Amino acid sequence: MSKPQWYEGTGRRKTAIARVRVFLGKEPMTINGVAVDSYFPGASAKREYERPLSLVNRLDSLTATVKVLGGGSHSQLGALVHGLANALIKFDPTFRSQLSVAGLLTRDSRMKESRKFGLAGKARAKKQSPKR
Repeated sequence: MSKPQWYEGTGRRKTAIARVRVFLGKEPMTINGVAVDSYFPGASAKREYERPLSLVNRLDSLTATVKVLGGGSHSQLGALVHGLANALIKFDPTFRSQLSVAGLLTRDSRMKESRKFGLAGKARAKKQSPKR
């Protein structure tokens, strides 16, 4: 049985979902067909999405294509990192311990709190009580 051309992982954060394909190569990473540097500008975002690859010392030899939808930009970045870590485990299962210690395999389960009926339109805000 031959090795697959890519290894796929899924990551989630709030309502954002990222499908990540990791493969050998030196091409720049793309997100929804756009270069990652223009999709997530800034040095802090770059450190964040390169973190899984740098932890396993594969920053120069692996690249990824990502399809991400839903959520805001920070949630999409978190979903990308989570999906990239999951794809790296499928690429090489020995990476699991390094990624697990760094906390990249744990899905951040925090979600927006749902609204309750009978309140002032927010999740926890109470209606103002008439005093007189």
